[in-house]
Amino acid sequence: MSTRENPAGLVVLAVDDEMAGLDEMKYRLGSNPRVGRVLTASDAAEALRLLRSDDPDLFGQRDADESIVDAVFADVSMPGLSGMELARVLTAFRNPPALVFITGHEENALEAFEVGALDYIMKPANAERIDRALRTIEKNKLQAAKGPRALEAPAPDDEEVIPVELAGTTRMIPRKDVRWVEAQGDYARLHTTEGSHLVRIPLAQLEERWAEAGFLRIHRSFLVSLSLVTELRMSSSGYSVVLGGGQPKELPVSRRHTRELKDRLVRAPRQNWGQQ
Repeated sequence: MSTRENPAGLVVLAVDDEMAGLDEMKYRLGSNPRVGRVLTASDAAEALRLLRSDDPDLFGQRDADESIVDAVFADVSMPGLSGMELARVLTAFRNPPALVFITGHEENALEAFEVGALDYIMKPANAERIDRALRTIEKNKLQAAKGPRALEAPAPDDEEVIPVELAGTTRMIPRKDVRWVEAQGDYARLHTTEGSHLVRIPLAQLEERWAEAGFLRIHRSFLVSLSLVTELRMSSSGYSVVLGGGQPKELPVSRRHTRELKDRLVRAPRQNWGQQ
């Protein structure tokens, strides 16, 4: 089932087994000017049938598993296939649509990002949060049309949050609160002004995802927010940086990362490193 048509906008699929939730999701998506067409499905199985449909009246001519749907907005808890199981199936698509969860189940946030979700929005979803996700999807679609390059997930100017587990509770840590990240095997420890949080994300993955947001690898064990660098120090043992944004913290810079760090600091107009 679809709503209004606008060929220039995004094609999105809303999935929720509760009619009230589906109607609300359809209304929110259909009201956004970035969206040109909204399809709906009452469960994950129906969503997959739509995505794999070869009905030319619905999608036009295309190959199997090559949906023209730009994004799927789905609930997590549904009978039969759950939202997480739907996410795993979508990863097998040749060109999978972006996946955004809109749900009332906070405890699944960490798993959602592990299966590649672009965003995780808690109900009741407001227009601003939905627009933020749609803006990222729109940018990624434009980038993909220009050629093979890294897609934003999410866009650097968006407020990414990182789900962390704290005594059985999932807490969302804004990326802007992270001062530096420390590698701990296949995990990473996020250091903020309030403390540190261990997440199941390798440092190399965060390095790639956050490069455009101003984070730089300075050592095999450290990723730092360049906007917080206040000093670059040199000693007999090599270089180090001092981070502000809280209690000053000095971190070592490895020789292989020194040149890139200097170049980035010089090019960044907002930096005040070396000034008192």
